[in-house]
Amino acid sequence: MEVSSALNISAAEWQVMRVAWTLGQVSSQTVSEVLAEKMAWKAATVKTLVGRLVKKGALTATRDGKRYLYQPAISEQQAMDTASEVFINQLCQHKVGKTLLKMVEETTLSQTDIADLISTLQTKQKTAPEQVVCNCLPDNCQCAAGDGTC
Repeated sequence: MEVSSALNISAAEWQVMRVAWTLGQVSSQTVSEVLAEKMAWKAATVKTLVGRLVKKGALTATRDGKRYLYQPAISEQQAMDTASEVFINQLCQHKVGKTLLKMVEETTLSQTDIADLISTLQTKQKTAPEQVVCNCLPDNCQCAAGDGTC
């Protein structure tokens, strides 16, 4: 799947995708049953979301008799990586570090996750610049330096 189609997955569509990623191959009825219990959604809502995801290329459809079975066209990790990359690219580069710090502070992480983060940060620290180049709008920088570096 193209990266651009992963960028347009709404919060509701993420719920459908999570069911598809978990089960691997699903009918719209199965997705409806799961999300009716979890989100109190009607079958028509789920069918609309599934249809949108097929059009976006996030799900593929295979005919199985009178019904269709849907499979993810992108892995959950690929979708999360793309979504986080898009999110980070929308931020002022000066504020990315603080945003990541806040995310780490508010997220439950395993011991392995924490060890991996520490290792990655120690490696990045060896080549990290003293200052991050600002990507704010020219002449409208709200960063502390205001001179293109933050």
